[in-house]
Amino acid sequence: MSSHPDKPTFAFNRNDYHPPPDYKVTQSPLSSRWAPRNWNKKTWIGISIAAIILLVVIIVAAVVGSQNNAYPNYTALQYTLTDTYAGTDFFDNFDYFTGYDPTHGFVHYVPNTTAIQYNLTYASEKSAVLRVDTTEQDASTGRFSVRISSKKQYDQGLFVFDVKHAPYGCSTWNALWLADETDWPANGEIDVIESVNRGTSGVQSTLHTTNHCKMSNIKRHQTGQTLTTNCWNATDSNAGCGVQGPQETYGSAFNAAAGGIYACELRSAGIRIWFFPRDNIPSDIPSDITNTSAPDPSNWPTPLADFPNTHCDINRHFRNQSIIANIDLCGDWAGAASVYSGEGGCPGTCAGFVAGNATAFGEAFWEWGGWRVYSAR
Repeated sequence: MSSHPDKPTFAFNRNDYHPPPDYKVTQSPLSSRWAPRNWNKKTWIGISIAAIILLVVIIVAAVVGSQNNAYPNYTALQYTLTDTYAGTDFFDNFDYFTGYDPTHGFVHYVPNTTAIQYNLTYASEKSAVLRVDTTEQDASTGRFSVRISSKKQYDQGLFVFDVKHAPYGCSTWNALWLADETDWPANGEIDVIESVNRGTSGVQSTLHTTNHCKMSNIKRHQTGQTLTTNCWNATDSNAGCGVQGPQETYGSAFNAAAGGIYACELRSAGIRIWFFPRDNIPSDIPSDITNTSAPDPSNWPTPLADFPNTHCDINRHFRNQSIIANIDLCGDWAGAASVYSGEGGCPGTCAGFVAGNATAFGEAFWEWGGWRVYSAR
């Protein structure tokens, strides 16, 4: 190709190139202060500590995640019938509580003789009844009622309660529960059925214990709504760790459907409580109280309340449990103004209502078809 004499020819000489004054030559990675070979002892110690902390965080997160997903093995147990509470001698198996009400109720719990005199406890071949007094006797210091405790105590077992009628009405505080009354709260309390006033909010099933029994941040299989998660009686004004059932599990809705079956399983793996309406009782729960065949809870549907042993040593917290039933009036729960007139929508004061309305307690009675207790082999 011919050259062009009118265009000068340039030759680039590498040695003649000088970079601009602000140009910086990039350092080699090995000469950086982040290069491990340039770290001093202090840097190595800091990095080692950070690595250890990161490892601990990972391990703790894994452990917490594992605990939150842990769940006891509710394997099937072979139950046999050990005790039946039914028939005309139903109340012979119980002690009658008398004296001052521990929960400050506006009530006089009467002994067996007085209960019989006022027809507050009576039984037939088909049912047993416990009720509040509805006579016009002087109730200015509290109305007659009954609280019974089984003479026999249990550490574990399957408890099946046939409930034909549950008490309800303004000022009432009703419960069917298990506890050791002589060593409470050390040996725990299991409220299988509990409700106050009109009972329109459904049943509450609750545990009360000493410290170190919680139901928070754990896996649970239940249909009820969790209310509280710390079972320790010294927290939340002794609210316990409660679960609430739907409206049909108590009160007028419950009674209109002819009641149903409540069952409570107390075992090392945990405590579970079921409710079965009268038209949907599992076939392995005998309808005949004389039938000695045992049910199998492993075949039952999801319970109303589930209290697994994940963060609660069941064997340590629950011992020597008597079966207790009562109808309290007013008291720390039902009589609180926010509960009595607020949630319950009841008139006047609780004590005034109890003292002046004998006929208002027509629905304040328990009726049971019978109770059965099964023990694992």
